[in-house]
Amino acid sequence: MKKLLTYDMRTVIVIFLLLSLFSCKEKEVEKVLPEPQEFLGNAIGTTYSIKLFAEEELAVEKEVDSIIAMFNNSMSTWVKGSLINRINAGEDSVLVGKPFKEVFEQAQEVFSKTDGYFDPTVGNLVNAYGFGADGKQERIPSQMQIDSLKQFVGFDKMKLFPSKVKDSFYIKSDQKGMYLEFNAIAKGTLVDYIARLLDEKGVENYLVEVGGELVTKGMNLERQGKWSVGIDDPNQKPGERVYVTVLALSNCAMAGSGNYRKFKIDPESGQEFVHTVNPLTGKAQPSEVLGVNVIAKNCTLADGYATAFMAMPLEKSKALLQNLPNVDVVIMYMDKSGLLRFETTPDFQKFVKQAG
Repeated sequence: MKKLLTYDMRTVIVIFLLLSLFSCKEKEVEKVLPEPQEFLGNAIGTTYSIKLFAEEELAVEKEVDSIIAMFNNSMSTWVKGSLINRINAGEDSVLVGKPFKEVFEQAQEVFSKTDGYFDPTVGNLVNAYGFGADGKQERIPSQMQIDSLKQFVGFDKMKLFPSKVKDSFYIKSDQKGMYLEFNAIAKGTLVDYIARLLDEKGVENYLVEVGGELVTKGMNLERQGKWSVGIDDPNQKPGERVYVTVLALSNCAMAGSGNYRKFKIDPESGQEFVHTVNPLTGKAQPSEVLGVNVIAKNCTLADGYATAFMAMPLEKSKALLQNLPNVDVVIMYMDKSGLLRFETTPDFQKFVKQAG
């Protein structure tokens, strides 16, 4: 009896000590969990939001505003006197800095890998349809007008060279009259800049979003899990917010593109045309693809590929994805019977948030 009693007492003591240990750890975790910090603002014609967890209170608004101002003055075609607008105006002495160079080179990467379906020199055509900064008409251009503008399209006609000034570069073009724009990757680029700012401050858990494009890092400590991000249903009615699925993301970027919201009606023909212009044909016609969401290592690349997949025929997108191992995609399209279908890369499913 004594042996049994002694064994039971030891067991109780061990259990008590273990419970006390776990209790202390739980209390310790509760103490060290920082409160979420959130920042909201306006940027490049849309809004931005930041949610982060840090040991100290951060005031990042002024620095974010500085990034937005730098971006606008360098790469926005919507800002008069910006460097990119001066380049488009034909100035030869325009010097650009490292951020411009970085975006230019990433745009070159997407242009090359998508066989020109992503092309930052499609600006003249975008303007002709009324979707760009210089676009005035909101109608479908004539075939003659489209053909005349296609000569100014081709990112391979532009080259970036180092200047004699340290960390400065200049652009030369084989074709005068070209119109360079980074609007198709603009939001993604701005997200990357803000994320980099938080990295420099040592923030290990955050979500940065600009107009729907985003970068995630670490965890959402408030919910003790990865960051939950919804993908919009392209069939939702105006004013609704319906998700086809919810993703759990960490340490990656995601960007989306869709023609189900951004389209216009030609006032003369009544024909619908979309904001995505195919650089190879010059056409802005609706296609079977309704929306695309791309997960990549940074938001600039994700944004660029999302634009390309909207312009590409579905079968070509599927073929290209075989050669993009670090890019995961869901392509939403309408089949011949009018049903919404999904085409995903093999690894995309691992991002889908499981119920419960």
